[in-house]
Amino acid sequence: MTNSKVFWSILTAAAAGAAIGMLFAPEQGDQTRKKIKKSANDWASDVLDSLEKGKVKVQDAADRLVKNGAALKDEAVETADERLGDARTKINKMN
Repeated sequence: MTNSKVFWSILTAAAAGAAIGMLFAPEQGDQTRKKIKKSANDWASDVLDSLEKGKVKVQDAADRLVKNGAALKDEAVETADERLGDARTKINKMN
């Protein structure tokens, strides 16, 4: 199972457990609803924080890929220029 599936499974189970626990708590309905709302808001905030951290990690990885790709392109162009120069030198020696 991937990390994201585990994360979402745990998150779903925890949210369901919290909601069930509050529904069976010996409190009045309005207090229970307030607790459920607060708990849902807390979970939503945690999920948004996790998504934001994931977004930052993905952006960092993309930036590294762009940087590494540019470096590889520059290296390939330099190697091609060197080989072209070597070929021209050999052709000139043949003439």
